[in-house]
Amino acid sequence: MKKALLISTMMLILFAFVLPLQAQVNLDTVKSQKFDTGKMWSFDYPPVEFFKQTYGITPDESWFEDVRLSALRLPNCTSSFVSEDGLMMTNHHCARGLLDLLKKDGEDLVKNGFFAKTLAEERKIPNYYADQLVLIKDVTDEVQKAAETGANAEEKAKNKAAKIKEITDNLTKESGLIAQVVSLFNGAKFSLYGYKRYTDIRLVFAPDMQIAYFGGDFDNFTYPRYNLDCSFFRAYENDKPVNSSEHFYKFSLAGIKPGEPIFTVGNPGTTQRLKTVAQLEYYRDVTYKNQAYILNTYYDLLEKLKSVEPKRADEFEKIRVNIGNSQKVISSIYNGLIDPYLMARKKDFQKKLQEAVWNNPELKSQYGMVWENIEKTRSEMRKYGPKITAFSLNPLFSAKYFTIAKNLMDLAKELQKPEDQRAAQYRTTKLDSTVNAVYPEKFDKLMEDTKLEIQAGLIRMNLGDNDPIVKKLFGDKKGKDAVNYILANSIFVNRDKVIDLAKNGADAIMKSEDPFIYFIKETQDKLPELQKMAREVTSTEQVFDDMLGQAIFKVYGTSIPPDANFTLRISDGVLKGWDYNGTKAPLFTTFYGLYDRWYSFGKEYPWDLHERWQKVPADFNLDTPFDFISTNDIVGGNSGSAIINQKAEVVGLAFDGNMDSIVGNFIYMPHNNRCVAVDARALVHAIDKIYKAERLADELKDGKMK
Repeated sequence: MKKALLISTMMLILFAFVLPLQAQVNLDTVKSQKFDTGKMWSFDYPPVEFFKQTYGITPDESWFEDVRLSALRLPNCTSSFVSEDGLMMTNHHCARGLLDLLKKDGEDLVKNGFFAKTLAEERKIPNYYADQLVLIKDVTDEVQKAAETGANAEEKAKNKAAKIKEITDNLTKESGLIAQVVSLFNGAKFSLYGYKRYTDIRLVFAPDMQIAYFGGDFDNFTYPRYNLDCSFFRAYENDKPVNSSEHFYKFSLAGIKPGEPIFTVGNPGTTQRLKTVAQLEYYRDVTYKNQAYILNTYYDLLEKLKSVEPKRADEFEKIRVNIGNSQKVISSIYNGLIDPYLMARKKDFQKKLQEAVWNNPELKSQYGMVWENIEKTRSEMRKYGPKITAFSLNPLFSAKYFTIAKNLMDLAKELQKPEDQRAAQYRTTKLDSTVNAVYPEKFDKLMEDTKLEIQAGLIRMNLGDNDPIVKKLFGDKKGKDAVNYILANSIFVNRDKVIDLAKNGADAIMKSEDPFIYFIKETQDKLPELQKMAREVTSTEQVFDDMLGQAIFKVYGTSIPPDANFTLRISDGVLKGWDYNGTKAPLFTTFYGLYDRWYSFGKEYPWDLHERWQKVPADFNLDTPFDFISTNDIVGGNSGSAIINQKAEVVGLAFDGNMDSIVGNFIYMPHNNRCVAVDARALVHAIDKIYKAERLADELKDGKMK
């Protein structure tokens, strides 16, 4: 009896430990926290008082100006000047797509890296640029007055867009700057940004892929990390290096002390932290649910294909790596949105805001109905969003069977027109080649059937089991059985039969009962109207979204930052570990850890090393801090952001976050949200001792070329 009681007690204790946190918490008592909206501060409204209260520092206007002008925005990432001679720092993964463009015969710059030993060897990147934010002007009154004129939401949106175009056109005409009107606080504030654009950007240095992305997709969004994820460009004007002597971040090799404030300066892409609960619930139930399904299913099926066709395993793995980053991001955001605890915090934030508005008669009269109106627009979007997803053909994830069917329908519609009204490829002289091109000669059935399985699930998930389209295409079958069902009832498994159908002309195509043709007939003419209605809903909601932002700003002012929108921000933080997997994350990793991981995984991909790293030089210090973690608030777009100290010196280079940081899309959780960065000391030491790139190492240490 005692033994049974002991076992029962132990089971209860174990159950209590493994029970998810949200199941142990009364969700009605969950409260939002001070930094739920994050710390991506805008340079329009620098957090001077917050920095003073939190860190005891008082940076002045000139400090913020210098920091702003030292930073740069790339087409998809962030960069910064790090010497007085226009040297620019960013991540390797921001430059990776450029390396193949710059390689010469016999080179593999992705695999082996690149270093220009002289200025003359620095390679110009075609059609590339870097933008420096040189002007910020508040244009809120102008934009909001325009947005308030008009008989309905559509007119107001048009008037607002016209005013923004007028403002940006005028600045570009007057100054030659690249102009952008930026919405802050969901439309509560509008700023005119003027960018100086550098169009002559040249590659100086990029390490080999294996050290830049050590651990590959497995280690992505994890920590401890061992990545030298860096690259260096140089900006030129008039064929000479830019003189950036007034504004650049000089490197510091003194390291970071625990508790010392450090700042990430970059261009975070998009966050949705100020959105309403109704908007987040739509993202949860429609947007991210669909995206997560596509990416997770494709990612898993590609792994299975390795066993089906082992000779193509490397090909399938390459595709998995290409989508792996997005798969982790989207699925993690979706998992965050379905977490009751996190959503309870968002609901409490909204409740507090509503109470502040409703308890103020003036604010209530202006903004009291905002949440109800947005809830109505999101409810309206639920009529269109799922159908748009189900009807749309995505070139990356949709099976070519559907594209072939669309080609046939396009052919039929053109053949119904008089000869002289047809598009050129459908006229008699070119008709034979067009017909033969309807179905590609090379058709990867294994991959297309895999995509068909994904699409079958996506269509069923969005339209429901009882929808006529679902029943016609897949019957009551799911997964691989759904693929077998539709293919068994289609001629599309046979190219010759499809070409014969095309040759039989418009009537034969139109009368065909093939399930793929049926899908195109039932969806493609409806899709434009659905998209039009969705745009109208979005346009209407934008007016309410702007009003929401105004309410937020009137209640909180600049005590909270605006949502990210790929404009320049400064985020503060400190070195801080966190508990995970029953252990603790160290503040720093070292090169010792790199080699331990290399040996531990048998020196095999993705933990293999380029040959230059396999023999450690005698003067290379393995105890040099390599990567580190901090509480700085970053998201995609921050890639390549300099991490600076209060002297505006580079102490690190941001390149990733941990898995827990991904929910930062809609809520910042400082207890475990971490920025992952390369230490400045690791950058200089590796460039100097491993790559023997002394010219670059000296420029980083001195802040200028020798």
